[in-house]
Amino acid sequence: MPTSIEQVRARVASQKDLLPALYGQIDFDRMPERWTDDASVALVKDRSPMGLSPTRHDMDLVRAYTMLGDIVADAYAALIPKFGAGRLIGMLQMACDQGVDKVPGAPPELVAFLRDMERIPDWVDMDLVREGARLDLNATANVSPFAIRGAFIATFLNKYSALPMALTGTLSNETAAHRVRETAHFFACTVLPGALDRHGAGFKAAAMVRLMHSMVRVNVLTSGKWDSKVYGVPIPQVDQMPAGLIPVFLLAFRMLDEGRREFTPGERAQVELARYRCFLLGLPEDLLSDTPEGIVRMMTARNTTLRDSFDDEICGSLVRATLAAYLPQDQSWPNLIHDQLERRFSKLVFVQHFLRGDREIAAKIGVDIRPDDYVVGSMIGAGLALQVKAFQIAETIPVVRDVATAFLTWRVEQLISAYGHAKFTTDASKYRPTAAAA
Repeated sequence: MPTSIEQVRARVASQKDLLPALYGQIDFDRMPERWTDDASVALVKDRSPMGLSPTRHDMDLVRAYTMLGDIVADAYAALIPKFGAGRLIGMLQMACDQGVDKVPGAPPELVAFLRDMERIPDWVDMDLVREGARLDLNATANVSPFAIRGAFIATFLNKYSALPMALTGTLSNETAAHRVRETAHFFACTVLPGALDRHGAGFKAAAMVRLMHSMVRVNVLTSGKWDSKVYGVPIPQVDQMPAGLIPVFLLAFRMLDEGRREFTPGERAQVELARYRCFLLGLPEDLLSDTPEGIVRMMTARNTTLRDSFDDEICGSLVRATLAAYLPQDQSWPNLIHDQLERRFSKLVFVQHFLRGDREIAAKIGVDIRPDDYVVGSMIGAGLALQVKAFQIAETIPVVRDVATAFLTWRVEQLISAYGHAKFTTDASKYRPTAAAA
């Protein structure tokens, strides 16, 4: 049953009463500067792509969820002064591995957090989720190692949504590399067989990412450096949509451009994977449509109500740090070669998919595409397309499919090992706010 807008607004407003130390000073009846009803000044100007305008209900949902954090995870993260961040992380890890009942002295906030993640919503088909994960092995193994940097940069195009990342000190090349590897590690974890089951590695990674986001909210909201009248709530639910739904949004957009209105069985499974993965991260069902039209409308509603602002102190610094970051764990010859190839392809992915191929705008924000980038990146893209196609063909041959799946699973496991151990933590003592943020 669809959630009414009144119910959503009541849930948003409840943050003030449930978590007064964090949200008591925020006026939830007043939209922050980041929100705009005027698409001409928004991050994306076209409110009717392919004639699909967001409905009034879509707009109202995005408006409300722009002010929603994560009530259960925020409540647990708010215990930092009492337990310390390290102990909160340790208790969550134990709860994921052994069950919350096995955690000595588990606070009720941890119990509520885990119970919220453990429930399987009626709208989720876990068989489809597992099939979607299996099918996503192809792109994760072959494309993600070359494209993750480009997708990561795309989250820095707006100062209102990028500020929390800037505050955490991700302006250095080393920290940027760490965050990119953690992001790649998380998504790779979630496609392994059984990873999203209750005691799987993907479930645990989602819990850790969700806690990390809440710790950032707690640290930022209590830092005295956050202006809610301008920026609203740190890392609101609508700002987690792009990272979680980019692949299916691009799929839905391409489908509609081709004149298709229904997913194939395989595409539907991949959409279900994305929706469940987002649910584990705390996103509400209202933002997770299961139709191509709904996905495009909802993402359009978010992007055309987020005020456009590229602040070089915030956004530019994050872009430059991420572009300059060396992602491999060591400087072996294979890794040095991969680094050079990956940088070029990632820049092309970013410009083509997120800037609509506008190289002039790319140059202005610090992503300079040189002729060698274009040539090498295009060659890499062609090679990756052939690999992906080969495994798609293998998928249609019963016996070969099982062999291909086993190989892709092994390849993803190798990638996870190469990304290194992901801690999914944030340390408030290392926050280095930019001049613009301060």
